[in-house]
Amino acid sequence: MKMATHSGRVSSGRDLNCIPDVGDVLTVVAKQGFDFLCMPIFHPRFKREFCDGPAMFRPGAQTRSDLLLSGRDWNTLIVGKMSPWIQTDSKKKKVRQNSEAALNQELNFTAYLGLPAFLIPLTQADNSNLARLLTNHIFTGHNSSMFWMRVPLLATEDLRDDIIENDPIDKQEDEEDERTWLWWHNFRTLCDYNKRIVLAIEIGQDLPSESAIDRWLGEPIKAAILPTNIFLTNKKGFPVLSKAHQRLIFRLYKLEVQFVITGTNHHPEKEFRTYLQYLEYLNQNRPPPNSYELFAKGYEDYLQSPLQPLMDNLESQTYEVFEKDPVKYSQYQQAIYRCLLERVPEDEKDKNTQVLMVLGAGRGPLVNASLRAAKQANRRIKIYAVEKNTNAIITLENWKYEEWGDQVTVVSGDMREWKAPEKGDIIVSELLGSFGDNELSPECLDGAQRFLKEDGVSIPCQYTSYLAPISSSKLYNEVRGCREKDRDPEAQFEMPYVVRLHNFHELAEPQACFTFVHPNRDSVINNNRYRILEFGVDVNTVLHGFAGYFETILYGDVILSIKPENHSPGMFSWFPILFPIKQPIPLKKGDTICVRFWRCNNGKKVWYEWAITSPSCSAIHNPTGRSYTIGL
Repeated sequence: MKMATHSGRVSSGRDLNCIPDVGDVLTVVAKQGFDFLCMPIFHPRFKREFCDGPAMFRPGAQTRSDLLLSGRDWNTLIVGKMSPWIQTDSKKKKVRQNSEAALNQELNFTAYLGLPAFLIPLTQADNSNLARLLTNHIFTGHNSSMFWMRVPLLATEDLRDDIIENDPIDKQEDEEDERTWLWWHNFRTLCDYNKRIVLAIEIGQDLPSESAIDRWLGEPIKAAILPTNIFLTNKKGFPVLSKAHQRLIFRLYKLEVQFVITGTNHHPEKEFRTYLQYLEYLNQNRPPPNSYELFAKGYEDYLQSPLQPLMDNLESQTYEVFEKDPVKYSQYQQAIYRCLLERVPEDEKDKNTQVLMVLGAGRGPLVNASLRAAKQANRRIKIYAVEKNTNAIITLENWKYEEWGDQVTVVSGDMREWKAPEKGDIIVSELLGSFGDNELSPECLDGAQRFLKEDGVSIPCQYTSYLAPISSSKLYNEVRGCREKDRDPEAQFEMPYVVRLHNFHELAEPQACFTFVHPNRDSVINNNRYRILEFGVDVNTVLHGFAGYFETILYGDVILSIKPENHSPGMFSWFPILFPIKQPIPLKKGDTICVRFWRCNNGKKVWYEWAITSPSCSAIHNPTGRSYTIGL
């Protein structure tokens, strides 16, 4: 049950309570265009009695036979639903015990049928016993069903009345759009963020605030349940959704959510399939993905170890990916062009040759950008292309032989050890990582600036890293899954990851962290850093880590940025970086997150350490670089 890509179909299901004949209903639902059916696996009115009562000894089958469908059909076409009368957290002992036995029976039968998913509603704040039963079932069984927790975005009127009457825990004055999220958050916390427990949000006629919707979209939403009564009627009598609902649906498409239509036909003049056709229409007419989204397709929330090009030699394919960036090298060309114009007046252009050193030349894209810039500016340059990767040197030598000629000198070696035959006017490098300095650009350029003239220029001349707190169950679980046998059991939480952030909620705008300037004119160069950042929180939520970005000034006002608010349009060379934390930290509206970040260096390696000190204290992550370092 996987949703199609942008150009394909929406994956959808029909939710029904009354199923006289499964085969017939499946045929009807399929003709309407739906991919699967949500149905009770026990009759909704068949209230079993496990403790006492006449039904204890009722003869005959408990529910319909599994032979009504093939195993493949149960595996792919049916989502089971828990019986609505089950109340495992009832205050009445008999009701609770009977519900426990009934739920276990339904969970076991779901596993027996091999259903892909089982729908369980959350209707109150206290679901502790339900969480225990479900967790125990997951740990004792060998099945692979997902559990869709059906949670309304807002508690409905009838649900609110029921809550106030039956649930003293929920009498606290939670804001309306906080309440049901807290049910979910407490439930998944009790279940220890189990990956098989996901969300099926129910979208009502009223929607929560924008910030509350943002928070839901950081959760593992697998399905969205759309009651037919939320649809309006257009002039031609067809079902449509309000603009606010449409905006939410568009955002859910990006998460590849499956949609479930529930309720009776509220547009009797039209066929039931028109609800699904409208969702298809929205899918076909949503904004097309931009070049960054197209490039990142398939990498969403996929954790990668940051590159260490100083310690490791990159592969040809890695260079190839970055060379395809349409924006980065044109911005470098623009920066070099402007620099040449400012350094060489028009009347000197025929006799002043600028010495330009490309440090970390890779397979030559910056050399080509420099040559194009010189041609554009009508200025003379001489280039040294310095590269430590002996494999890439072969590519550079071929460029020189076939294209560049004597204008370019290829140098095989580490820029920090190179003895330059002359001083340079301009040094150009692309040593930046997703967090700016995490590929050791400061150390490399500080080591190379000895062969830069007194009035020489570095491109880039400055870069700053940025951090923002985020909430993401998905990413927390992905990091947790990176545990390795021979390492400390929490080492995976003490290292950064490069990741295309997707299913997450940014809790506050990014703030500047570490800044580096080149050339570095300080008499004593020290690239260690310590920064304290504070972020205000405007919703109840949970902290799972920090997203890292960077912005660099190449020259003058020519910049490159991966900060979300001013991301260089169309540039895809860098995904953000993620700094996880070991334990999720619950946050209340009005809290201040205080995080401390250190950049440390012992002469052989560089590493980061980080800790939260407010609203509660975490352990210091990665002390002495025990789990993650960057080799010098």
